Amino acid sequence: MNTRTKRLSGWAGMLAAVLVCAFGGWSYAQARGDDTLAYAEARDAALADGRTNLARLNSMDGRSASSVRTGLAAWLASSTGPLHDRLESTRKKDTAELTDDGATARGKVTDAALTALDERAGTAALIATVDVEVTPRTGKAGTQRKRFEASLARTGDGWKIKALDAIPVGSGG
Repeated sequence: MNTRTKRLSGWAGMLAAVLVCAFGGWSYAQARGDDTLAYAEARDAALADGRTNLARLNSMDGRSASSVRTGLAAWLASSTGPLHDRLESTRKKDTAELTDDGATARGKVTDAALTALDERAGTAALIATVDVEVTPRTGKAGTQRKRFEASLARTGDGWKIKALDAIPVGSGG
């Protein structure tokens, strides 16, 4: 191989490397600005926040007034809009009733899915099943299976639950 062929071969290799780098940069820029990626990120965030907040709204430590107040504060932090307003307006009554009852509940979302997402409006709809382990002050502990439909709203602190409806579990027969 002569010197000229070696130079051409070197330039061709460098040109190929530059083209590969340029294509990689272009692909990365396309992916970063991809609306599909942004939508998927919004969907994942709404689903994760919805699951977390739904579990909180199904959990309460009723062993003392201070733990009930902490639980109600978590409920308020998990909600927005009409649900938040309703929880705020019944907070004093709920504190007394939940403290008197003394039951402890721990909600665990076992399955959830978004049924709607409007990223521009900042709204989403979620369906979920929740297992709630209930330990009464007296009596036998047990687990309740519940199904919910929740409306979510995007806030400055993430996605919060603005409406929550229980879905009856059918008898199957």
